[in-house]
This record gives sequence, C-alpha cells and structure tokens, in this order.
Amino acid sequence: MISILESTSLSTTTYVSGAFVALGLLLLALRRVFDRRGVEHISGPPSPSFLFGHDYAYACQEEACSLEFQWMREYGATWRTRGAFGRDVLMTVDPKAIQHIMQKSSYNYTKKMTFVHSAWLLSGPGIVTVLGKVHQRHRKIMNPAFSAAHLRTFLPLFQRIASKLSDKWKGELVATGELNALLNRWLSRATLDVIGEAAFNYDYNALDGAGRSPIAKGYEDIFKDVDYLPNKATVLFRATWDYIPAPVLKLIRYIPIHPWTRLRNLNDLFRQYGWRIIREQGPNMDTEKKSTTKDIMSILIKANSSEDPKSRLDDEEIIAEMFTLTLAGHETTSNTLSFLLYELSRHQEYQARMRTEIRGVRARITARGGNEFTIEDLESLTLTMNAIKETLRFHSIVVGMPRVPEKDDVIPLAHPISSTTGEVITEIPVRAGQVIHVSFAGYHRLPDVWGEDADVWNPDRFFRIETGKQTNVGVFSNFVSTAAGVRACIGWRFSLIEMQAFVTELVENFQFDPPAEKVEIQRAFAGFVFGMFPVVKGQADRGGAMPIRISLAQ
Repeated sequence: MISILESTSLSTTTYVSGAFVALGLLLLALRRVFDRRGVEHISGPPSPSFLFGHDYAYACQEEACSLEFQWMREYGATWRTRGAFGRDVLMTVDPKAIQHIMQKSSYNYTKKMTFVHSAWLLSGPGIVTVLGKVHQRHRKIMNPAFSAAHLRTFLPLFQRIASKLSDKWKGELVATGELNALLNRWLSRATLDVIGEAAFNYDYNALDGAGRSPIAKGYEDIFKDVDYLPNKATVLFRATWDYIPAPVLKLIRYIPIHPWTRLRNLNDLFRQYGWRIIREQGPNMDTEKKSTTKDIMSILIKANSSEDPKSRLDDEEIIAEMFTLTLAGHETTSNTLSFLLYELSRHQEYQARMRTEIRGVRARITARGGNEFTIEDLESLTLTMNAIKETLRFHSIVVGMPRVPEKDDVIPLAHPISSTTGEVITEIPVRAGQVIHVSFAGYHRLPDVWGEDADVWNPDRFFRIETGKQTNVGVFSNFVSTAAGVRACIGWRFSLIEMQAFVTELVENFQFDPPAEKVEIQRAFAGFVFGMFPVVKGQADRGGAMPIRISLAQ
C-alpha cells in the first residue's frame, strides 16, 4: 500500500512539474523572441546545464553561500550566472549596486515571482508578499506599531521571558550540573513566546517543556522540511513560477503531496490561531483592556476602525501579517542567538570579557537601587552589541534576495569588473525583467568593507570600522541582512532589543562550551526563502540543531 501511494505521489509530481515546465518554456521562448538585450557580456561561471543552469547546484549547497563566496573570489563583486532554462541572472555584492537596488530605486526593483509566491504559500497576503501601492498601504498602517518609542516598551517582556528560560536551565542544572542542549530548540520556543505576547497579547505556551503548543510543533523544522536539499523536479517546478500567471500559481497550494501539504497544514493551523486571536481582540474587546494593551495586533485592529480604506487591513491581510510576524519574528532571532552563543563557546576569551562587562553594569544598577537593565544600560554594553553585530554579519540568517526591475535601468558599481572581452565596466544597463540576485552574505564578507579578516568571526572589528565612511546600504550598522530602503525588515529594532535582553541574561548567568561530542556545525540553506539555519554535518536529516554544553557561570 505504501509503495502504491509513493508511486502515485511521484507520478503526480512528475505530471504537474512537466505541465508547468512546458508552459514555462513556451512563455520563455516568446519572451526571448521579443527581447534580445541582456547581460551576456558580464563574466561568470560556465553553466553546467541549460535546463537547470546553476539553480540546482545553488539550491543544494551543503554550506549556505559557499558558491557565491567562491564566485566572488573568481569574478569580483558582480558576475553573471545562469538560471533554469538558460536565463541570465546577475549576482552582486557591490555596495553601490546594492544601495541603488535596495534603496534609491527600491520600488522599481520588485521581488522575483518565485520568492513572492513561496512566501505567499507560507503566509498569504502579508507585508512580505504584497507589492507596489499595496505594500505602501501595509507599511503605512504597520509603522506606528514598530516605532522606536513603542518597541522600547517591550523590554520588560523580553527580560521576563529570557529570565523564564534562564530559570528552566537552572532547574535542569540543579540535578546534572551540566546541560547538553540543542540550543536552537530552546531559543526558538522562547522567542515564539515573545512574539506571541508582544504581537498578539497571546501565550503560545512554547517554553513549557513537554507541553509545547501545536503551533510550536508546527513551526519546528519548517525550513528543513520544505526546502532543504530539494530534488531536481522541485527546482525545475519552482523555476517555472516566474512565467506563470498568479491566479494559476495559487492553485499550487492544493497539490496533495509534500512539501505543499506541509505548508498548507502549517498555514491552516496558524489560521485557526489567527481567527481565535481576532475574535478575542477584535471590535468587541473590553474597552478598558483595549486602552491599556500595547501589543502590535491591537494597534492594527484599532487602525481598522478608520473609515478610510487606505488605512485598513482586511481580516485575511491581518492574519497574513500575524503569520509573517510569528515566523520572521522568532526564527531569525532564535537562529541568530544560537549562532552567537555557539561562537562564544568557541571564543572563550571574548565570552569572559562580555560577562565581566555585563556584571560591571549590573553592579552599577544595583548601586542605584535598580533591578533590571534599562535600554540605556543595554546600549552601554559595547562588547555585547559588537557580538550581536558580528553575528548578524558573519551568520546572515537571510542570505540574499532576488530583485527584478520593472523598468530598464542602469546599475552603478563601486567595484569595476571586466567583461567577457576584457572591457572595464563601471555600470551595468539592465532591461526590465532582468533577475538580479543581491547576496547579503557575500556583501558581509567584502574585505574592503569589513577588513582583511572578513572570513572570521571577530567582534572587535567594530572598534576599528567607521561605518560612516562606507556606502550606506542598510538600516543598522550598514548590514543588509534586514534588507534596506522601503522594504527593510519592519521589525529589525524589535529583534535587536530582544537579542540584547536575551544575551545579557544568558551570558551573565551561564557558561557556554562546545558539546562533549565533537561535531561540525553547518549553515544549511533553505532556498525558497533564501534563509539559513544550523545543522550538524552528517545529521541534517534530524533537523536544525545547535548542540552546546551549558553550566552555571562562576
């Protein structure tokens, strides 16, 4: 019976993929008849296949971004690759090009349809998937909930949940003296609880051990399950999405095979939570409670009382925003924290310096009669902030983003490159529809921006880097891991304050060491969202993992 089901599933995948590939090839051929211009003169690696180009090799990298790091060394800051069906793709890590694409002309450079639809399958019509004027409406409505002043009010919440995690670890250590933990799993549950309360005034109950909520289990290993090391049929299938009308693409949600069923089940599960939260916090919420609550959801619902359609989100959009905030607001933060503590376990001297700095500020807080770190106290922790910055740079959780110009344009370059004929190129004319892959991870490894030691984790680099003299590309410390311009991550300040609170609590109280069993951590690539997550080399089938030894700090 199982073999029959597997055979049926494989046949369905083959037929559906074949139909989409045939339609995609037809539309691509028609496009090439009417558009002869391109970027063929830009140097780059030879294509291994017309059908797959570099897409399959890129999607199946064991170590995320290893290919673009190699291509950077060979071709400079901008180069050409091939996508599926022989389509030219321009890849760049050039600061001036990134500034132009992500900031100065950001609404001309829209998101690639494959990325948009992948995100839509996960979340629906939220701020990540909508484009143009619809995105402007979403952004305008959501901005007040993410103002710097409002986000500072969440610090006590961050500290309370960080302290709850700390207490759980201390409870484990009473019996054992040492905890061998999968750090990413603990942190994912903690940050899920944070986003539940901060965004929706809702307790996901994720930290409470064996009683984890269904939503926590639903999110677990979502990136590994959906798009880690995809097969060739899946890569080719997704490549056709750029040529298929959006109404047809939406039917993909109903394909009754993995990974589409995994996405649909998680989406359906979250919709159940979303409607429950809307009912509890909608127009009928108690007036006194509504006036005192500070969660993001309440602000969005309050905005929906406006008579101006441009100032409202419908229920489907609100649920999509809730899903987006939950996924982006806890996975990216928890993975960044996991990599930060992993690096501290490998750099004991820096960990000790951080702890000394934190305890020094703690002594000042106690001397003035206080109990908790204020925002100003956290900002004074230079070594802690530098460790966060360096982890955002070296372990970019979002590794890149494809963009497509809606109108012909010219992209300036800070780093001239040589064409296939030896010509020096200082700017690149691009046609409407040209795919441009902006590599965030690659930009974060540029030696002339970050120093000759850009390929190592070294937080002390920020004592010597003057970001004011660099080309401005990002919203925080000149990183592009949170994107930039009008499409920059709306929650980057939220995540930063949350990380400051967690790192301060955990490093003050705990010592982090490599696991007793020697393992190698790899940065696994989740291609459809251009994300990265930790796995143990040779054990990726077990899901995301960051094993670490935890003990009480002396």
